[in-house]
Amino acid sequence: MQHRIIVLGAGYAGAIAAGRLARRLYREDVAVTLVNAEPDFVERVRLHQLAAGQDLRPRPLDEMFADTGVEVRLAKVTGVDADRKAVAVVDSDGVAGELSYDTLVYALGSGWNDHGVPGAAEHAHEIAGRAGALRLRERLAGLGAGQQVVVVGGGLTGLEAVTEIAEARPDLDVALVARGGLGDWLSPKGRAHLRKVFGALGITAYESTAVTGVAADHVTTADGRAIPAAVTVWTTGFAVHPIAGATTLEVDGTGRIAVDATMRSLSHPDVYAVGDAATATGPGGKPLRMSCASGTPMAWQAADAIAARLTGGKLPSVALRYFNQCVSLGRREGLIQYVTADDRAVRGVLTGRFAALYKELVCKGAAWGVANPLLGMPARRRHVVARPSRADTVNPAGPADAADSTAKVSA
Repeated sequence: MQHRIIVLGAGYAGAIAAGRLARRLYREDVAVTLVNAEPDFVERVRLHQLAAGQDLRPRPLDEMFADTGVEVRLAKVTGVDADRKAVAVVDSDGVAGELSYDTLVYALGSGWNDHGVPGAAEHAHEIAGRAGALRLRERLAGLGAGQQVVVVGGGLTGLEAVTEIAEARPDLDVALVARGGLGDWLSPKGRAHLRKVFGALGITAYESTAVTGVAADHVTTADGRAIPAAVTVWTTGFAVHPIAGATTLEVDGTGRIAVDATMRSLSHPDVYAVGDAATATGPGGKPLRMSCASGTPMAWQAADAIAARLTGGKLPSVALRYFNQCVSLGRREGLIQYVTADDRAVRGVLTGRFAALYKELVCKGAAWGVANPLLGMPARRRHVVARPSRADTVNPAGPADAADSTAKVSA
């Protein structure tokens, strides 16, 4: 009987985890099913490019996972019963069903967060998903010269979106509204370069400004100003899907699943969570931020931990840390801010065209890592997992917490 592993969500974290599991374990012993609502892998880190009018390379999941042992199931997840070990889904043809699992990897990611600001949901555009990016693309294409585009949110997504739009459409009046200072988390050199790029692209920056309302033709700020906006783009952070919060899984105040160092649920040992859906602790006890930079190593960690526990191997013990923040500022400019392990900026920074090339390589590498989840690991962490015994036994606790006796693999 095969041990059933279901992975929910084929973003960076989910897709990498599924592929890595399939390569770590034998097909006759383990069945890996990847459930996703869309047939294609979406390069989320490039959605600002899609919105600005660029075409992205199609990446069909069935082609990416051909001959890997991963079964791709096109369906929308509507619920998880963590106590019954079952997932409720609706297939692409509208038929509802249920999938049972022995091990679940929850990687449903996140969507945009309007923070309850009046009018944002009705009038603002988002680029947290492909559908939203395509709607924004169509709206921008219909704008005439001189019309105003306002990007709300001064984080990494906001910076990439506003510079991409301004570079692609120099005929538009483009502005960014940031609650803090422009790039205030960057090093002095990083902030200076960001201002230089904004100046060259003609982007207006409204700093230390909070948006309190969004209308069809303007945004309202806390100090009473009305900033004209034919199009408002909302990039003020992400919110996780509410599915986990509706289960008996332990979650934090934002609905993210609480996990240990191996990405295992603190409340349900047969559930792992990776990417934006999980609240994992990094260096200094700080939660890892929602990002591809966090999701990829979380997926490695979870897949290796699952394989180790299923085979009696050694649990992974690599600490998750950051090295840099990579920001594209259009197609010809970039900013690579080097950071401490806990994501604080240091003096070192890379700017200009070489930084843009660096970021492009990072994006390509992230997509490559989805298709090559085993080879994407550093060489020192590669290992061959021992095959489960022919009695098909599994130690759910693993060698580090093996107080339980081995249990028979259930189908």
